[in-house]
Amino acid sequence: MARTPPVPKRPPKPATPVELRDAIRAEALRLGFDAVGFAPANLAPEARHERLQQLGAFVAQGFQGDMGWLGDRTEARVDPATLWPQARTVVSLALNYGPQTDPRAILEERERAAISVYAQGRDYHDVVKSKLKALGRFVWDTYRHEIKVFVDTAPLMEKPVAQAAGLGWQGKHTNLVSRQWGSWLFLGELLLSTELPCDDPETDHCGHCRACLDACPTNAFPAPYQLDARRCISYLTIEHEGPIDEALRPLLGNRIYGCDDCLAACPWNKFAQEARELALTPRAELTAPALAELATLDEAAFRDRFAGTAVKRIGRDRFIRNVAYALGNSGASDSLPAVQQLLNDKSPLVRDAARWAFSRLTGDPHETRADYPAGAGLRRDGLR
Repeated sequence: MARTPPVPKRPPKPATPVELRDAIRAEALRLGFDAVGFAPANLAPEARHERLQQLGAFVAQGFQGDMGWLGDRTEARVDPATLWPQARTVVSLALNYGPQTDPRAILEERERAAISVYAQGRDYHDVVKSKLKALGRFVWDTYRHEIKVFVDTAPLMEKPVAQAAGLGWQGKHTNLVSRQWGSWLFLGELLLSTELPCDDPETDHCGHCRACLDACPTNAFPAPYQLDARRCISYLTIEHEGPIDEALRPLLGNRIYGCDDCLAACPWNKFAQEARELALTPRAELTAPALAELATLDEAAFRDRFAGTAVKRIGRDRFIRNVAYALGNSGASDSLPAVQQLLNDKSPLVRDAARWAFSRLTGDPHETRADYPAGAGLRRDGLR
């Protein structure tokens, strides 16, 4: 929490460390979290060294791409107690967002957009943070222990923390995998100023499986447990601000915001369950929207369409860039008018993507906007 809330008038409730841990777990589950685990905030020297080495190697190889912030505050990222010296215990919390069906089915509908499962409902940052703050207020109001709340935006390595708290393990695709929930978990943390009994860390259960690695359309995994973000579709469509490398554009398919392929391929998803948090229920208009319709969105329409979702965070121009690439990959002549309109877009980023898409659809890399202005009739191959 940014600041300590007012002190309640009633005295704090006495509780042993075991009673406090059990009360926090029960309240977290009541608030809607699906999994709760406890881990020490202070890392053992060998664990701290290992995490620093892993993060340092990732950054040294440039795997972070444009996410330069990953190389900042590395000491704080690997050790929760460095973020907040008073921390004694980390409460790791997970919220299941399991989809109703296999999210890869939409990839066959080339004229429709594939939006990552996690972004089809309300922005998870808001959902998880609201629950975390409610849990933190419960701890403060009832027991008067100081707390700090973290959700994805702070320099804290959430997945190693979750593994230390027994919630799952980092799979070969580098995401958390749970024996109970599969790959579909949002994470958040609560740092406590008091020491509580902790859960046993989870061990790796990937074995010889490499389903997630083989499922990646862009070969973004140089090795198991290593991710080169510069080739990851989630990174490219969300974090990367400029034009995407032309060699990678055809591999995006119709994925316009994120990618679920490596997560969906994990065999542990046989135990996955559909999300029960209503705020995460996919919006009907975001499950399989037509690419041609999305291409018409101006700034105001984009903001209105994606208000309250994670998609809004990337802005209209980057979003329409992704839509243009997907239109170019659709192979459908019906996509051409939408692309033609984008050739005159105010954004240079969008115009560049539209020119590429136009070339893909016409089959002639030398065709230009001047040759086929928006609203033109038949192309020279007879397709509209």
